[in-house]
Amino acid sequence: MNLRPNLRPGGRSARVQAAVHRATNELAEEIGRAQLTVPLIAARAGVTPSTVYRRWGDLAELLADVALDRFRAETEPVDSGSVEGDLQAWAEQFFEEMGSEVGQTMLRDVLAGRIQGSMAVPSQCAAYTASQIEIIITRGLARGEAVPTVEAIMDGVVAPIIYRTLFGPARASHALVRGLVAGCMAGAGRPGAQRSDAAVALDGLAGPMLE
Repeated sequence: MNLRPNLRPGGRSARVQAAVHRATNELAEEIGRAQLTVPLIAARAGVTPSTVYRRWGDLAELLADVALDRFRAETEPVDSGSVEGDLQAWAEQFFEEMGSEVGQTMLRDVLAGRIQGSMAVPSQCAAYTASQIEIIITRGLARGEAVPTVEAIMDGVVAPIIYRTLFGPARASHALVRGLVAGCMAGAGRPGAQRSDAAVALDGLAGPMLE
């Protein structure tokens, strides 16, 4: 899986984006999300409302972009010395973050977004998530371990966490997450093993998320 999130803008564009993102986060903390408006955000950021509308289109798109920015991991996944240990630690942290109030709000904002550049906002978030998993898998391959595919982890661990967080009926738990990871590891192939028919099929179904 080769997932490539859109590149960040540079120069003046980057400064405008940073100022608007910062203003959005600050105002959400101060007055609450329900009171946010584009003119308020623009005034705090020191830009005109037309600048915000021209770049993001509307408030929902701006909030989706801010949420997308939060999906970018600041550090690599912990290296415990084994793929299963790494995946367990990463998956439990992912579950905790997505299940928090901040995480649930972020997910709703992401789903409300439509298009950022050439990739839908939810697909960009999937790309950021998969890139973290890819780091873990690459480490395991270098150690000669049996590893699941990135697709297997996305479908077998990430998807159930997100689905249960958003729709229920019951939230995920640490025990469930550990079981999901163990299930993926049970189906792991040896380095260089041929990908499963299901994984190959995913490449044709995932659209712009996969390349």
